[in-house]
Amino acid sequence: MADDRDREGTEIAVAEFHKKIKEAFEVFDHESNNTVDVREIGTIIRSLGCCPSEGELHDLIAEVEEEEPTGYIRFEKFLPVMTEVLLERRYRPIPEDILHRAFEVLDPAKRGFLSKEELIKYMTEAGEPFSREEMEEMLSAAIDPESNSVHYKDYITMMVIDEN
Repeated sequence: MADDRDREGTEIAVAEFHKKIKEAFEVFDHESNNTVDVREIGTIIRSLGCCPSEGELHDLIAEVEEEEPTGYIRFEKFLPVMTEVLLERRYRPIPEDILHRAFEVLDPAKRGFLSKEELIKYMTEAGEPFSREEMEEMLSAAIDPESNSVHYKDYITMMVIDEN
């Protein structure tokens, strides 16, 4: 009996995921032919609440691309892969407290902010470096124009996804 309820709950979850995936995919299916430009896949995946690294995104794209890449991804190849990702809760966002601790490591004086220059240095020279486009996008959302700095507590609150 519990197995039947579990299966029913999974079927409902899958149906809801399929609806969300289709809606997200359709936003970028400009020709209405069930294909999207491969360059839009990261945006679609992130709009579904997943936060893969660039390496993980590359692997996902390789999984849904045609044998001979065309530059487009077909919905029927994307749907089962993305459904599995959502069911397994892969690529979850980093929790707020961990993000806060990470910013504090970069701010040893515990000022509560990083200057624009500090942020650019950290984000382009360490770890998985941001591209110039990614850096510009982050700065446009993160930098307080009056102080030319990132008050990271406010920024974290703004960027954290509420999973409820």
